[in-house]
Amino acid sequence: MDRRIHFISGLPRSGSTLLSALLQQNPRFHAGMSSPVAGMVTTMLGELSGRNEFSVFINDAQRQRILRGLVANYYEDEVSADVVFDTNRAWCSRLPVLKTLFPDARVIACVRDTAWIVDSIERLVRDNAFQPSSMFNFQPGGTVYSRTEGLVNGDGMIGYAYNALKEAYFGEDSGNLMLLQYDTLAKDPARALAAVYDFIGEPRYAHDFERVSFDDKGFDQRAGTPGLHHVRAHVAATARQTILPPDLFHRFESDPFWRDPQLNPRGVRIV
Repeated sequence: MDRRIHFISGLPRSGSTLLSALLQQNPRFHAGMSSPVAGMVTTMLGELSGRNEFSVFINDAQRQRILRGLVANYYEDEVSADVVFDTNRAWCSRLPVLKTLFPDARVIACVRDTAWIVDSIERLVRDNAFQPSSMFNFQPGGTVYSRTEGLVNGDGMIGYAYNALKEAYFGEDSGNLMLLQYDTLAKDPARALAAVYDFIGEPRYAHDFERVSFDDKGFDQRAGTPGLHHVRAHVAATARQTILPPDLFHRFESDPFWRDPQLNPRGVRIV
């Protein structure tokens, strides 16, 4: 690629959209909501595998060129920025691929307590009581307990992302990984952005934390979840009481492994 590329990943409802909204204030940067690139790479890996009868004619060098070209061509005519940030929760499960394709790329994983992620999603569900969400296959039934189970199981929206995050964090390819906590981004966005710029090796930019703009109403409406990618104009942490039952909220108390220094033997940067 002629331009530099980095990746935003991590847990849902943990600040990735807010981070993208702030980064795109910099005219040298392009950052958006979740893109289809990670899914395209995954599909192409399957098509280039042994299940393709012609795979005997495809070597790893060709696979790498094809995948690198796929990413480059996706942004070729659409983006004029010097630096591109591609967002997808799947990138944390693809660190070995990214390390080979883009050795200088950095992966910023946004993280947040699981209980508050579930709380945030449940609030969206209740705010859109007349629109079943794609997060639950547009099924209108269920309870907060059944919805939570669907979210946190291994294939669920939260469970998959959480497992991918652990894979990246504890794996041997974590050298280009940084974890950005939602509370840091919301409470001290200047420090959070300074850490991001330092991590990616780019000169800092004077961001405006009072006038942030980002909203994809069309995508959210189609997903049956208006407000899913809405970002408030002013960056600030909002204290609130959870709407989850106490037993459900406390179920996830041990999930934020990144807060235990003893569980960070590879020295992953945490902000």
